[in-house]
Amino acid sequence: MGFSPLISIDRSIMKKSHIKESGAKNWNDKFIKSNIILYLGDSKNVLKNIPSNSIDLIFTSPPYADRRINTYGGIKPDKYVEWFLPIGEELLRILKPTGTFVLNIKEKVDSGERHTYVIELILEMKKQGWLWTEEFIWHKKNSYPGKWPNRFRDAWERLLQFNKTRKFNMYQEAVMVPMGEWAKTRLKNLSETDKRRDNSKVGSGFGKKIENWVGKEMAYPDNVLHMSTECANRNHSAVFPEKLPEWFIKLFTKSGDTVLDPFMGSGPTIRVAHRLGRKAIGVDIMEEYFNMVKNNLETILI
Repeated sequence: MGFSPLISIDRSIMKKSHIKESGAKNWNDKFIKSNIILYLGDSKNVLKNIPSNSIDLIFTSPPYADRRINTYGGIKPDKYVEWFLPIGEELLRILKPTGTFVLNIKEKVDSGERHTYVIELILEMKKQGWLWTEEFIWHKKNSYPGKWPNRFRDAWERLLQFNKTRKFNMYQEAVMVPMGEWAKTRLKNLSETDKRRDNSKVGSGFGKKIENWVGKEMAYPDNVLHMSTECANRNHSAVFPEKLPEWFIKLFTKSGDTVLDPFMGSGPTIRVAHRLGRKAIGVDIMEEYFNMVKNNLETILI
């Protein structure tokens, strides 16, 4: 795994580090070790210095509307799209044409109904030039119970997939799953329909041939990911399990590719990317989290 490509990114950043009128750098602190670069600073400023078309995967979970008020200040739902779009513009610039952006986000309940800021954000990002390719669902298997007068507990979150082009890198075999118990009975006695392509009855153009799966041990997964939440929150107000970024890093990158998390928090994306042999760039505005990730990585990278 080479070191020079990531260093070349950092040198490019260093050359353009004094672009503000104040003459100050666009970050307050920086950590470089092995295949990792961390920045302490505001993403909308730090990202301006990352070279165009240099990132293979962006995986992140920005502060949700009115959440993390004590750490990130909270962004009002009505201001969320306005706040995120400048960041989205930079992410679009730095992502490779073959790259993918996965955004973990969830609408909040406001005055008894779901706010529309996520839907509005999707539409505005499409205007920026993003392709909204897919939507994955993270089903939280261990969501704690609760009671509300007009709804049930939240047990899922969105993972929105955006791309710059329709031809992007995707390594589907890396996330295949066992066929499951259903195959033992379903594939045992095939009908005549199972032995030929059975086209959709609604005229969608899709079809299936069940016989193709006879003798196979692995299958492609669906777009619902069943994973428990992170129980040890690592002193962060919103931590997703490391298995979540791991799944997408395997799906959209290969060894040596570069992964970016512009809201790294406690650093699960960064740690997983390093463990899987990818280069990683993390950004966070909170000094507490920057130091937490830095100290954790220093013990791992000894």
